[in-house]
Amino acid sequence: MALSTLKDRVRAATTDQPTTEATVIGLAEDAKPSTPEQLHTSAQAEGGDIADVALNWLERYGNEFTRALPSHIDTGAFLAAVRAALPGLVRCTPASLLQALLTCARFGLIPDGRHAVIRREGKQAVFVPMAQGYVELMYRSGRVGSVHVGMIHEGDDWNYEPTAPAPLDFTHKPALTVSKKDRGEPILAYAFCWMASGARSQVVILTREDAEGIRDEYSQAYQRAQESGANDSFWHTDFPAMWKKSSLRRLHKVVPMSAELVALLKADEAGDAGQVQVVHAPVEEMHLLAEADEAHERAEESQDPQEIRVRPLPRKRSQPKRTTRRNRKGARR
Repeated sequence: MALSTLKDRVRAATTDQPTTEATVIGLAEDAKPSTPEQLHTSAQAEGGDIADVALNWLERYGNEFTRALPSHIDTGAFLAAVRAALPGLVRCTPASLLQALLTCARFGLIPDGRHAVIRREGKQAVFVPMAQGYVELMYRSGRVGSVHVGMIHEGDDWNYEPTAPAPLDFTHKPALTVSKKDRGEPILAYAFCWMASGARSQVVILTREDAEGIRDEYSQAYQRAQESGANDSFWHTDFPAMWKKSSLRRLHKVVPMSAELVALLKADEAGDAGQVQVVHAPVEEMHLLAEADEAHERAEESQDPQEIRVRPLPRKRSQPKRTTRRNRKGARR
């Protein structure tokens, strides 16, 4: 019997183990004559149903997501964000969608458009951490007290004097009482951190020319979109957000970075290059080791024995585990 709706074809395609060429829609044989325009119209008409069917398919891997997500991230909130994004991802290969979502989950970021995005490039799903995702991991490291990132517009009052002592070297007063038009175009993006120790990092400032240089030299996704004529990379569709994100990424040169944040940078770069990202994502063992190390450090640093209330998590004594922990400590140094 012919499968009459796109919903039926999705259900049929995801019932069996997909091939490497399959998409989440996984068009059945009778759908081959359909034109892209017809499929697009059908997908729009049945978008909610498609998301439900695809989510049911992803729920087969519920245990994997539960293990991947840190304890402070609600699984329901994560899957709700996934469902909202699924209508735009059903043409991705199942393998790429799973690895992108698992990468996102292992970093403890929700794909809500603010912390992270799962983006489709051709048939590939790509995990893209956003600026707020980088900020979240900076706070999570325990080394950063506050993170500041912003855009300076033509009509704003600002001053940057690198030779002056912090915090007098940089000030920014946004012209919030005037209209958006009178405030003018953005001219600079900036980012800096106040550390938990009370010290302030250097201020990273990027001009538009700086951001365009980063885009042209390092973003393979932008180059692919340019060459194909699609012009649909984030650099094309949301340049200011990528401008700010670039200033945040530059903080790794002036702020002590956690192993998890270094891994996020690598996963971000891998996705931009069209490479597998999940190999860079933290695994459960790494989370446990990080928690154990932090608990141990807090106990050692405490001056009051009464305040030592955190017991380090048990550590396995096999040689590979000791090597892993030494490497992580080395990374912090």
